[in-house]
Amino acid sequence: MLRSLLRSKIHGATVTETNLHYGGSITLGPELIAAADLLAGERVDVVNLNTGARITTYVIAGEQGSTGICLNGPAARTAQPGDKIHVLAYGLCDAAEAAGLEPTIVRVDDYNRPREE
Repeated sequence: MLRSLLRSKIHGATVTETNLHYGGSITLGPELIAAADLLAGERVDVVNLNTGARITTYVIAGEQGSTGICLNGPAARTAQPGDKIHVLAYGLCDAAEAAGLEPTIVRVDDYNRPREE
């Protein structure tokens, strides 16, 4: 049996923009994508700490050097700039993988830059 477990989390990021008239997704800077071990096109959940909204969408890579986070398309209705969010990615694991899984947790500063812990 495979289980779906948290494998990666961006913790406490700040939405900087919303774009309703876009096909849908969450835009993240390439550095943040790499730090969180995500891929462009990967399915993620976005949890809004301000409203409690929880949505499923996919990752789009923003411009190199960008620290902006933009919710696009229908996802734009679930947040406003300034809202704090978590971005969660899951993986399917068998029992052996699940036992040793250590999720990647990326905590960010007020500008969505990964913080050193």
